[in-house]
Amino acid sequence: MEMMAEARAEVRELGKRATPARLTTLLFLRSQARPASHAEVSRALEPLGFDKTTVFRNLNDLCEWGLAQKSELGDHVWRFEPSQSGSHRSKHPHFVCVDCGTVTCMDQIQLTRGSLETSRDIGKVTEILLRGHCNDCN
Repeated sequence: MEMMAEARAEVRELGKRATPARLTTLLFLRSQARPASHAEVSRALEPLGFDKTTVFRNLNDLCEWGLAQKSELGDHVWRFEPSQSGSHRSKHPHFVCVDCGTVTCMDQIQLTRGSLETSRDIGKVTEILLRGHCNDCN
């Protein structure tokens, strides 16, 4: 119940209504080890009485308010994750298995000093995406 109270306070601090759907959506994202698609979140929250449209609207609201972030990892599917919760931090690398589509957060990977300097000559790096074969598919 403490997590619910914290989520409620965060939403209210932003001047937004802390509706059950918003809080449940935020807590669901925070409970996941990896980014979740709209379909995955909807499937999980449907038994609680939340329809796909409500879930989609709340996912986008949470992103707009900075409580969540969304990424498109090259497969035309938006995935959502909390912005600042647990081990998640803003904009971190992801690994996508090219066989099964599993997405894994790679919080510990950072660009080297040389890579950062080189990338500054090109532009600002906002996201790193690694593709390959996961251990289950390898």
